[in-house]
Amino acid sequence: MEKEKVLIAMSGGVDSSIAAFLMKNEGYDPIGCTMKLYGNEDIGVCKGHTCCSLDDIEDARAVANRLEMPYYVFNFTDSFKEKIIDKFVATYEKGMTPNPCIDCNRYMKFDKLYERGKALGCKYIVTGHYARIKKTESGYQLLKAVDESKDQSYVLYQMTQEELAGTKFPLGELTKTEARELARENDFINAEKPDSQDICFVPDGDYVSALKRFSGKEYEPGDFVDKSGNVLGKHRGIVAYTIGQRKGLGIASDRPLYVCEINVKNNQVVLGDNEDLFSKTVDVRDVNWISGVAPSEPFECKVKIRYRMKEQPATIYPGENNTAHIEFHEPQRAKTAGQAAVFYDGDVVLGGGIITNESNDK
Repeated sequence: MEKEKVLIAMSGGVDSSIAAFLMKNEGYDPIGCTMKLYGNEDIGVCKGHTCCSLDDIEDARAVANRLEMPYYVFNFTDSFKEKIIDKFVATYEKGMTPNPCIDCNRYMKFDKLYERGKALGCKYIVTGHYARIKKTESGYQLLKAVDESKDQSYVLYQMTQEELAGTKFPLGELTKTEARELARENDFINAEKPDSQDICFVPDGDYVSALKRFSGKEYEPGDFVDKSGNVLGKHRGIVAYTIGQRKGLGIASDRPLYVCEINVKNNQVVLGDNEDLFSKTVDVRDVNWISGVAPSEPFECKVKIRYRMKEQPATIYPGENNTAHIEFHEPQRAKTAGQAAVFYDGDVVLGGGIITNESNDK
């Protein structure tokens, strides 16, 4: 009986390598691939490990050779610039804070890569995400990983029923420690390779310099103001700030000040106290319901408005045109336009959307 082909998205890291190892052990016919999303010169670095760059291709190829599986490099640089980098720049310029990992999953892994997988006759796309997929009588569910400390379900909320049906997350049942141990036992070249901590195309974490490099612009300084409009000092361009930020403001004050609002129209950054950051309500757009059907009535669930937070109880009011209104039971700190609000029922991801800013999100 012919083995089913699967396409393994290999970033060069340990997780995707173990995903390939597990799928081969389960009896599938794996094909490895790396998406070339940019060159090191495009992101302002000459050498060093950055996710999905030229250095990682060699690590992924070494693992593929060890597993005796075919390996390809797909050049998606043009699509990555259009769908991820250009949107990253535009979102900051609107006074919001993007999450490019969500967009990369949506447009690269589960769009462009799906096309290549189908062309190669693969039944599934396989990635090293820490999440789980469960088939039920009514369809497919996206679930949190067993290892909640590594859970990546938040960045996968855009997945559809069709994508879940054609995807495997073999690491969803493992802990990170178990994955690394498997890599050591099999002498993978990347067994001790550190996890990527920064946005892959901003490897030094200096996203303001990256924005200038990508856009070719210098961002105009403006005023820091308080809630009453009183000028407190000068900022270095609105793209340099995000809601809740305290460090790096350069403002002398008798108390801690935080970024509470970014006013693009007036080129102002509004500062206030920590308590000014708390709110019970959040509005979202571009909502994706993983079941494929939008709820017709308000419902209770838990919601995360940042990747690294514990989901909190809330009521969701589904709206028209893929929108929703969220009312938390308790005030939440620093809702940030451009970030995702993701809905959970226990371990099950119900869906999510992008947090809006009425004045800037146009």
